[in-house]
Amino acid sequence: MTSWYLRKTRRTDARLRLFCLPYAGGSAAIYRDWSDVLGPRIEVMAIELPGHGSRRSEEPFTATEPLVEALLSALLPDFDRPFAILGYSMGALLGYELARRLYARVGLQPRRLFACAHGAPDYPRSRSPAYELPDPQFIAELRRLNGTPHELLADAELMQLMLPLLRADFRLNETYQHRSLPQLSCPVSAYGGTADEDVSEAALTAWRSATRGAFSHRLFAGDHFFIHSATAPLLRQIEVDLGLA
Repeated sequence: MTSWYLRKTRRTDARLRLFCLPYAGGSAAIYRDWSDVLGPRIEVMAIELPGHGSRRSEEPFTATEPLVEALLSALLPDFDRPFAILGYSMGALLGYELARRLYARVGLQPRRLFACAHGAPDYPRSRSPAYELPDPQFIAELRRLNGTPHELLADAELMQLMLPLLRADFRLNETYQHRSLPQLSCPVSAYGGTADEDVSEAALTAWRSATRGAFSHRLFAGDHFFIHSATAPLLRQIEVDLGLA
C-alpha cells in the first residue's frame, strides 16, 4: 500500500501529532526537517498527496472533496492521540475541510488548525483562475508567486513534466466551493507573509469566522512562500500556539 506519509523520525512517545499538508506542486519533503527543530514532543506527519513527490506516478486529484474523502479514509486510524493540522496555501483548504469532516463524521477535532498563506475559505478571491491559462502565462504566474525554483522554470523539458501536476493543484484550489458544515470549535491560527500579494491581512483575519473557538493571526517576513524564508520563527510560533514552547 502506498504510504500517505514521509516520516523522518517516528516519535511514539510524542505528546501530539502534527499533520502537515503541502502547497500546490509541493511534496511532503517541505516538512522533512521540521522534526529536528520541533523535537520529541511533536510527531510531524508530513502528508504525501497522490501525484506529488514519492507518489508522482499516481494521478493527482483536481477537486477538493474527493481528495479530502481519501485523506479522511486513509488517515483516520492515526487520529488516535492528540493532534493538530497544518496546511500551507492549497494545503490550508485541505486541512480545513479535513478538520470539518472529522468533526462531522466522528466528533474529533484538532487541538489547533493552522492555516498558512491562504485566505479564509469563504473570502472573495482576488485573482482570476490561472489553471487554464496557456503555458507561457501559466508559467509567468508561477514565476510571480516565487515558489517554483528558477532552475525549474528555466528548464522547458522539466516544466512540461511538472505542468500537469501544477495545473491539477491550481484547479483544485481555484475551483473550491465553500459549503455549509458545522462550524469548528477548535482554535485556529492563520499565518501570512508581510509581502504576500495574494493573501492580505484581511483575508487572514477572515479565518476567525471558521471557528467558535479561539483565533489568532500572525504575519512573518516574506512573500507567499515565507515557509522557506522564515522557517525558524514560524516553527517557534507553532510551538507557542500549541502550548509546547
